[in-house]
Amino acid sequence: MKSIILAGGSGSRLYPLTKVASKQLQPVYDKPMIYYPLTVLIASGIREFCLISTPHDLPRFKQLLGDGQRWGLSIEYREQAKPEGIAQAFWIAESFIGKDSVALMLGDNIFFGGDAFPRACAAFRSGATLFAYRVNDPERYGVVEFGVDGKAISIEEKPTHPRSHYAIPGVYLYDNDVIAIARSLKPSPRGELEITDVNNEYLRRGTLNVVRLSRGTAWLDAGTSTRLHEASAYVHSIEKRQGIKLGCPEEAALHRGFLTVGLLEDLLTTMPACEYRDYLADVAMDARRHGQRGA
Repeated sequence: MKSIILAGGSGSRLYPLTKVASKQLQPVYDKPMIYYPLTVLIASGIREFCLISTPHDLPRFKQLLGDGQRWGLSIEYREQAKPEGIAQAFWIAESFIGKDSVALMLGDNIFFGGDAFPRACAAFRSGATLFAYRVNDPERYGVVEFGVDGKAISIEEKPTHPRSHYAIPGVYLYDNDVIAIARSLKPSPRGELEITDVNNEYLRRGTLNVVRLSRGTAWLDAGTSTRLHEASAYVHSIEKRQGIKLGCPEEAALHRGFLTVGLLEDLLTTMPACEYRDYLADVAMDARRHGQRGA
């Protein structure tokens, strides 16, 4: 499975922060926001990525992430000249996807806890897999309604009268049919290719699976200044209490076997003295102590 990370848009709700840097490059506590979805996908076993952003912001993402080789990944880049819908990502990245299945994740999604995503990626074979997360304000999101058998029966985008409290977070798994489905879409009244229309086509075909995320999973929305601050406070609290880092691609790559301990140690020599480097040095030391991938 390959993955697209969509990090476009103007980030107008974070103005004036986004006058100087994309929303997905804003700090969430001690790391750029883009590190968090990237880490979730690496932890799910994905190592081929296509990052889509605006022509203005792409050079900054390239400067931050490079080609991914230092983490044992492959990262390509594509431009989204105008924000014309999430589903447009499949048009833009069609040559990257090729004949593979693909995960699409929005670059402002922050998750912590549970193993739903690695399990879903490992089990994925065909159709589409979405996730559902209970929220107090479902009218702000795509909303999924479940039947008495627990299966999805409807999906609505930002409904005035939601049929459930289950929102669909910005991470989706699709088989290769998604390219043709996206190509067949017509723009919605707001002029966008809607991801909800893609999901409803899979629902119509009977090949849609929706996984409800457990209470042990946190999903943070950092789309406004207030929510960005709250996300940073949450990450800081978890890291301080547990002594771990959220959104650390080097650590996820090491645990997945994309990096060896030796390569991580080499990578540390390129970093300045800082708390992030100190944390990774402890990770490398602990891995050597336990004989993990020490080549």
